Amino acid sequence: MALTDPLGDLLTRIRNGQRARKDSVLSPASKLRARVLDVLQREGYIRGYSEEDLAGHNGLRIELKYFEGQPAIQHVARVSKPGRRVYSGSKELPRVRNGLGITIVSTPKGVLSDAEAREQNVGGEVLAEVF
Repeated sequence: MALTDPLGDLLTRIRNGQRARKDSVLSPASKLRARVLDVLQREGYIRGYSEEDLAGHNGLRIELKYFEGQPAIQHVARVSKPGRRVYSGSKELPRVRNGLGITIVSTPKGVLSDAEAREQNVGGEVLAEVF
């Protein structure tokens, strides 16, 4: 079965895993997914991730993070979707929860959080918002 939105699938696996109080979840591997997980790890929303072999295919094991029994990620949503792409300049990047959350942006300098993109003065495709 072909997946039309691999990043949306990754975010849904993380959301479902945290609702089920799992320690980790598995996802098929891709460069984009790994770069998004790098941002989530740098910002402290997941403990980490590692590459694994899943029945002959590469996969990612994502270690979920909890704080006092509550998931570290309270809300995760896809912003730019395959049917409607959303782009933003460095000055117009949206702030999530008045700066308490992050926006994940795909830029010419790689996948960055909104704060990193503002610091480097680059815009791009707004992938997701997390808080």
